[in-house]
Amino acid sequence: QVQLVESGGGLVQPGGSLRLSCAASGFTFRSFYMNWVRQAPGKGPEWVATINMPGTDTSYSASVKGRFTASRDNDKNTLYLQMNSLKPEDTALYYCARGIDWSNRDYWGQGTQVTVSS
Repeated sequence: QVQLVESGGGLVQPGGSLRLSCAASGFTFRSFYMNWVRQAPGKGPEWVATINMPGTDTSYSASVKGRFTASRDNDKNTLYLQMNSLKPEDTALYYCARGIDWSNRDYWGQGTQVTVSS
């Protein structure tokens, strides 16, 4: 069965950095787009980033573009999100999600909490 397990979240000060990971199993990782989506307290899910199958093309939301970088290692079945210059408004539960194309997602992980606070 499809499994997506996020890790790497935590508490960081504004301006700091974190690197999230998502370990995938139960499917052919290199054959799917992958996404990062976040959900802040009291708000709906917000798409963050999508990366294509070989990892050669990415797309980001305006709120994170220039600060976050999505990448993947298809040999390790792992998705990453490097987050720099973090802001308090980046505080959210971060999920990785499998994509069937650039816009649609079918499986989600359980999420990892990122809190940006001084």
